[in-house]
Amino acid sequence: MADVIVDRAVYRDGHRTEDSGDLPGAVEAVRGAAGDFVWVGLSDPGEEELAAVAEAFGLHPLAVEDALSARQRPKLETYDGSLFLVLRPVAYDEAAGAVRTGELMLFVGDSFVVTVRHGGIDPLCEVRERLEREPEVLRHGPAAVLYAVSDAVVDGYLDVAALLRTDLDELEERVLAPAPAAGGGRGSAGAREIYAFKRQVLEFRRAAGPAVEPMERLTGAGVPFVPDRSRPFFRDVGDHLIRVNDQTEAMDRLLSDILSACLTQVSVRQNSDMRKISAWAAMAAAPTMITGVYGMNFAHLPELDRPWGYPAVLLLIAGVCTGLYRTFRRRGWL
Repeated sequence: MADVIVDRAVYRDGHRTEDSGDLPGAVEAVRGAAGDFVWVGLSDPGEEELAAVAEAFGLHPLAVEDALSARQRPKLETYDGSLFLVLRPVAYDEAAGAVRTGELMLFVGDSFVVTVRHGGIDPLCEVRERLEREPEVLRHGPAAVLYAVSDAVVDGYLDVAALLRTDLDELEERVLAPAPAAGGGRGSAGAREIYAFKRQVLEFRRAAGPAVEPMERLTGAGVPFVPDRSRPFFRDVGDHLIRVNDQTEAMDRLLSDILSACLTQVSVRQNSDMRKISAWAAMAAAPTMITGVYGMNFAHLPELDRPWGYPAVLLLIAGVCTGLYRTFRRRGWL
């Protein structure tokens, strides 16, 4: 159990106090005192560990089941005695060009906060440290933690969106740059790279997009354990989240346009290659046809009995090939 609990503390009047280690006793000690609460942080808990915490805080079994599965979309659900919020924090590995997602669940009650983290992305440690330096914020109770965690996750979305946009601009420059003369394979490599980047944007979109609905609910009235005075703060988080989703949609549309342009470049290069092949084939066909006629072994062929007939045929072949070459060159086929 100790290795699952990342941190636990009792907060009184906005300040961290000693925790006796008895969760039910700690909850009873702060219950009824405005702004006082217990905050327990769990990392990848098992069924037994989470069941013990659920029993201490009276968490709903359906919410506990969702917290164990670790495959939930962002959502907000209300139960008797607690509020259950699911968020998906993200991080961007610039070296690998990959978006990594985690999962974060919050149980919020009148005098407790339980955070459950799955995956390697952990914004909670920094959030707790920052809140402990701001006791005037912690005095507002569990709703302050709910807002701070939501704000940290959405700020992470903004940071990842900015990094993705920077890499997208670089990708656009590489794909749309003039291709080298012998770069027939460059277009297909560009298409694979664009598609791989599009998959990362989609992964980011799956994390940020569904979070809009729970943030909108937190800005409305009637949500338990969220006082009305905190609504403007959640509205600010929601505005940032909408901006993130607008940026994500714009990146997705731009990627589709870049992919279309890349495929068009491939088609143009293929047409150019086909014209070159056709031109060289035509220049090869002309002497083949002439020599084929003279190789038919007929007795009465033009100039067969004349001494200058052979040089004349060679000059004819050279003249035809030269004429075809100049024609194709002038039309840009070669």
